[in-house]
Amino acid sequence: FEEINALGGLQFEFRCEDDEADGEMAVNAYNTLMDWGMQIMAGPTTSGSAAAAAAECAADGVFMLTPSASDAAVITAGDNVFQICFTDPNQGIGSADFIFSHALGEKVGIIYDSSNPYSLGIYNKFVEQATNIGLVIVAEEAFTADNKADLTTQVTKCKEAGADLVFLPIYAAEAAQVLTCADKIGYDVPFFGCDGLDGILSTEGFDPALAEGVMLLTPFDASSEDEKVQAFVKNYTEKFGLAPNQFAADAYDVAYAIYAACTEAGVTGDMSVEEVCEAMVAQFTSMSFDGVTGLGMTWGADGAVSKLPMAVKIENGVYVGVDYE
Repeated sequence: FEEINALGGLQFEFRCEDDEADGEMAVNAYNTLMDWGMQIMAGPTTSGSAAAAAAECAADGVFMLTPSASDAAVITAGDNVFQICFTDPNQGIGSADFIFSHALGEKVGIIYDSSNPYSLGIYNKFVEQATNIGLVIVAEEAFTADNKADLTTQVTKCKEAGADLVFLPIYAAEAAQVLTCADKIGYDVPFFGCDGLDGILSTEGFDPALAEGVMLLTPFDASSEDEKVQAFVKNYTEKFGLAPNQFAADAYDVAYAIYAACTEAGVTGDMSVEEVCEAMVAQFTSMSFDGVTGLGMTWGADGAVSKLPMAVKIENGVYVGVDYE
């Protein structure tokens, strides 16, 4: 938004409230922002919080664009709720297809968080697609938010089942635990994750060398030679002291997509929330947007984005793009 305001056209005032990935706190944060005068919601980040906020946005007629809440249920709250990230089902299907078509493993183990909508949504669709295409799953090991302090059991069971690849539809912190456990028990197989793994190299207390060879589907490749991507990576790194991951990239695209839609639709600051929302819905369902997480993005009336995923592999401590064909 600083970059957009520097362009000198439509100006945005931006305010953040921390919902701590909690639905009840998300509603409190939403109410705080509405009292402040919010006209458009850029968020929330996680699916649980987004689902709670989406219900409020639908009731109040506030246009909502979440960068990374990928649960397909989030956008069912109303026709004014949109996502810029892949839905969980698409990630599950895409991951199964990629692993199968590239013959990355003959016997797949899965470690997932059954208490997390993001993880569970990807897991369910992955298993369904694996069954459809003949990808063999030999271990399905769950954990929950209440018992994720030690994932040794889940990793050990995958090893004992003979899994020669482990699928991780989980977030970076838990994936770091899995990789550390695997190293301790001498379990050396490929690990494959989704966009939640992005950021694992900077996970506190984790040895990034253990992530060597990890692959993941992601909407963002910081090593891309695309000029827009490289400019974003450069400016972000200079400002924050670390390279952006897909969470940062999706949020960056949210800002520019909102700006593009507002500009094209003629949105002004003196319009009511309802007027802004109507204009944004009409624009998003008819426009194409080029961002750092994809070119030619389009949105359906259901608020879901259409864009191609990318696969990256961690080599020598950096992401390297892999052909998705």
